[in-house]
Amino acid sequence: MKPPVSQPSPRPAPACEICILAGGLSSRMGRDKARLRLGRRTLLGHVRALAAELGPPVRVIRRDLVPRCGPLGGIYTALKTTRAEAVLFLSCDMPFVSAGLVTKLLAPQPARPVAIFVEAEDIVGFPFLLPRTALPGVEAQMTAQRFSLQALAAALRARRLQLGPTAAAQLFNVNTPEDFAEARRRWARKTSATD
Repeated sequence: MKPPVSQPSPRPAPACEICILAGGLSSRMGRDKARLRLGRRTLLGHVRALAAELGPPVRVIRRDLVPRCGPLGGIYTALKTTRAEAVLFLSCDMPFVSAGLVTKLLAPQPARPVAIFVEAEDIVGFPFLLPRTALPGVEAQMTAQRFSLQALAAALRARRLQLGPTAAAQLFNVNTPEDFAEARRRWARKTSATD
């Protein structure tokens, strides 16, 4: 009789994973903004490189399970399919977010993770952290067709990480050709300052 073959034990679920949302229509840009090049990398490449620095597993959400819901479609998709207790959300069109800022969101959580959004000038947005248990709240917002992150943060009673003007500059996002031109100017200033 052969000895029983031991099966590898399943890997434990991570406490947190990072999901980069890249499934938008890019309608204001007129082409896929995730593929736009800023320096040597695409916009998505910059955000992926940042995520890789941070340690948790990383996924890119390109197709939403429920389309045409703005960022809530990607949020729903990530929370519905994650094994992690919490998901840190990044947007593919924000190439200036720093590891230092994101690390503040990943600071040790209470026993049960809570929703935390960054806030600048009384507006919440990316990056943010949501516990997997926020999924019913996201579903309720989608059912009510309230697709804004402001409404989601309010419904979840999220904590807010308030940013001053210097840190808030990291939140610049690229939505239009004019935004991309500005991003290129900022990138040129940033790289010339480090040379």
